[in-house]
Order: sequence, then C-alpha cells, then structure tokens
Amino acid sequence: MVPRRALLIAGALACAAGGTSGAPSDDGDDQALSADADYAAGLKAVKARDFTAALPRFVAALKRFPEAANLHNELGYTYRNLGQFPKAFEHYERALAIDPRHRSAHEYIGEAYLMVGDVAGAQKHLDALRSICTLPCEEMRDLQAAIDAHRRQAAASAPAAK
Repeated sequence: MVPRRALLIAGALACAAGGTSGAPSDDGDDQALSADADYAAGLKAVKARDFTAALPRFVAALKRFPEAANLHNELGYTYRNLGQFPKAFEHYERALAIDPRHRSAHEYIGEAYLMVGDVAGAQKHLDALRSICTLPCEEMRDLQAAIDAHRRQAAASAPAAK
C-alpha cells in the first residue's frame, strides 16, 4: 500500500508543480490570486468604477499570475471601460484561451463586441454561453438582454422605410 500511495502523492506533486498550459486554473491558483494584494486592490477599484486605478494593480498582478483567466477577464473589463478595445479583446481572448468555458469572459467580450457594433461577434459568444450553461445562467441572460437592447436601439435609430 505504501508504494502506491507514494506514487499517487508524487504524481499529484508533479502535476501541481508542472501545471498544464491552456487549462483552467485550479482552486489553489484561484485562492492565490484572490489573496494577492494587487488583484484585490484592482477589484476594489473596479467596484468603485475607478478603472484608471484598477489597471496598474491588475498589470502588477499579471506578472505573478500570467495564466489566470479571471485576471485576464478583469483586465479586459478594465480596458473596455477605459475605451481601449484592442487591449480589452486581447485579454478577453486570453482568458478564453486559458478557460474556454469562462462564462464572464464570454459575456464581457460579447458586450465589447456590441460596443464596437459587431452584433455577430456578440451572438457567437451568446451561442457559446448557451452550450456552456445547462440552465439559463446570469451571464447568458445578461448578454441576451444586451444584444436585444442593441437591436432595439439600432431599429429605433434607423431611418423609416419609404
């Protein structure tokens, strides 16, 4: 029994030390990120809608957590709210490369697509949320509402047909 247990422990340690590129972060990584002072300060600044203050804190945390999908998602959200869409898309896409099922990243990148007038891009992420959420989830409902509102606004501002 001891050799088998030792092998299991060694295997678990090897997996933890090596990690896997492109895989969702594990609970330990998420706990370490949540405990990070820069990340926490960035979240606090985002909650206060002070995106200028949030940005350097998230960038500092990124040096320690370059593969954290949640951090890339927050950076995308921050850049989006600063009107820096290329950087926002870069970080949302990185979050989704790390965790393709990251519901908030799908919602937020969809909303960013709407902000630049790309309804098809937003719809693609709504479709992804439909496949991820076995039941309607908040992110799916929010993105659907944003797409509907965008379409209503576009229809209201379109010139009447003659």
